Amino acid sequence: MSLFGSLASGVSGLGAFSSALGMISDNIANLNTIGYKGTRANFSTLVTESSSSTSYSPGGVRALPQSLISRQGLLQSSTSATDLSIDGAGFFVVATRGEAVNENTEISFTRAGSFTPNADGFLKNTAGLFLMGVPLDSNGNPPSTLVLAALQPINVANLTSTAEATTDITLRANLQSSQPLNAAITGATYNPATLANSMAGYAADISAGIIPPVNGVEPDYQTSLQVYDALGRVHDLVFSAIKQADNLWNVEIFIDPPGETTSGLAGTGQIARGQVAFNGDGTINIAGTTAALINPITINWTGGANPGEITLNLGADGQSTGLTQNAGKSTLISSSSNGATFGNVIGVSVDESGIVSALFSNGLAKKVFQLPLSTFQNPDGLTRRQGNSYTVSDQSGTANLKFAGVGGAGFLAPQTLEASTVDLASEFTNLITIQRAFSASTKIITTADEMLSELNNIKR
Repeated sequence: MSLFGSLASGVSGLGAFSSALGMISDNIANLNTIGYKGTRANFSTLVTESSSSTSYSPGGVRALPQSLISRQGLLQSSTSATDLSIDGAGFFVVATRGEAVNENTEISFTRAGSFTPNADGFLKNTAGLFLMGVPLDSNGNPPSTLVLAALQPINVANLTSTAEATTDITLRANLQSSQPLNAAITGATYNPATLANSMAGYAADISAGIIPPVNGVEPDYQTSLQVYDALGRVHDLVFSAIKQADNLWNVEIFIDPPGETTSGLAGTGQIARGQVAFNGDGTINIAGTTAALINPITINWTGGANPGEITLNLGADGQSTGLTQNAGKSTLISSSSNGATFGNVIGVSVDESGIVSALFSNGLAKKVFQLPLSTFQNPDGLTRRQGNSYTVSDQSGTANLKFAGVGGAGFLAPQTLEASTVDLASEFTNLITIQRAFSASTKIITTADEMLSELNNIKR
């Protein structure tokens, strides 16, 4: 009977609008939840099939939740280096356990990027989920294949210290073109291959406290540069030059004091020697310069450090970008070198590509992890989980791991947080509408009850 159908329809309305009220309540309650995605109630009719087109049988209504997971929230600035958000599509991969992916690891996906280090150095968000990434090799490169099984929880606290060996030196200096020839040149006694007649031998005597030196030749020009071995120890690399002829200088490169290396000429620390040629305009002539001075120089350090390899950049051929020979005094203009001494971890940084770098007190930044992003064919079909995270469902499609900016994945926005997508004004408006609809459904039940009472009174 239609009266009983009306009662059922009214009751379905109460249930549907109560469910919608729950969705609105959750939305309002999570107004300030980082990365929260609002849920919308979609109403659908419940139709009872009728055998006749001339009669109507009421069915009612039901509320179906629609998760607006794919909606982008506003990115808000943050002062924490480990606060992250995603500008575009994709989700952070997180786990419930701080260990590599295994059969006990529950993987989920989230946009809540408020990560902070815990007592063990793992990055966790406010829901206690561990941020996952792929470890990078010693050159800062990710693995060739990006799979879920390769993910590990991000932890930079395991890196206690690091040092970086010097590999490149750039030298800008002028050698005086009017420099008179040294007596060792005019007397043909200069010989860079012997301790007694080389500039390195002269420096070795001074380092040994033999003054005046009994060995070697005093250079026309000399400058010292600091370099580092693989253990972070500091060494003095000396560049010495003595004029051989117009537009031609003898150069020796050695470590002072000599006992810090076993390379080259014994007892001198000499690691390279040769001649530097110049053009008539004072620019360096690379073709006339000894290759041993330009090619990488191998240094066998004492004290247990790995052998080093240093390239000395003396400038571009025919240009005044490095060594020059002009009428001015011999002088150092500038020099620079890479490498760093021992340093401890002082922080962490993340760039827009998702590369996590450990920052050290010596100024180095070492790339240690890269964060993958997971994309889905239908992100709105993901299953909601506690902690503002999601898991894969039949409606979402499989998880596709990608690096930021690749294959439709968004970019990371360091030091920002994604705000909730809840619009408070819209939620209050919906709240009023649902309240009125709920009241109307109660009127349906009240009216149907009154009509049934009148029907019962016919018998009296």
